[in-house]
Amino acid sequence: MAGLPGAARARSASPGSPPGLDGSFLLSPLGGLMCAQAVLGLLVWSLIAATTYHLHAAYGWVMFVSLFFWILTLLFLVTYLLQLHQKFYMIPWPLLLMISNAVATVLYLTAFVTSAAAVQPTSWRQWDYNRRAAASFFACVTMITYGVSTFFSFRAWKGLGSNAATSQVTDHA
Repeated sequence: MAGLPGAARARSASPGSPPGLDGSFLLSPLGGLMCAQAVLGLLVWSLIAATTYHLHAAYGWVMFVSLFFWILTLLFLVTYLLQLHQKFYMIPWPLLLMISNAVATVLYLTAFVTSAAAVQPTSWRQWDYNRRAAASFFACVTMITYGVSTFFSFRAWKGLGSNAATSQVTDHA
């Protein structure tokens, strides 16, 4: 929890207080990566959706992975942005985020490989080829951002980045 913004406030905030907007989360590595994942995931599924993907079974998997993790990332982003993770403190949010990012990395790897393998340069519709190739590229970039997020989520879950002295300090104000 030490790597997440608002970790010090989480210990001092009372469970009954209303959550506020945490703008500093967007400036943190995890917040910035979540925003990038949301934008890149949107690009992947919208580029695939703009093609005749229903004619190719492989793109159904790419659509599922990209849409599922796009929605899940938006839910995590809203949860951390509105500080709802402090309201529901009994849920191990850093562990949940790390597992989600690790699974997203693996599934986006399969979606990237599937999408790249299904791109056919001899397509009779040139715009489908361009969109599918772009979706493959953005799926690869999205996979990389989820991998980096897994690293930062792991550090936040383990509490790396802080020392024993700072983790023992509590606010008495």
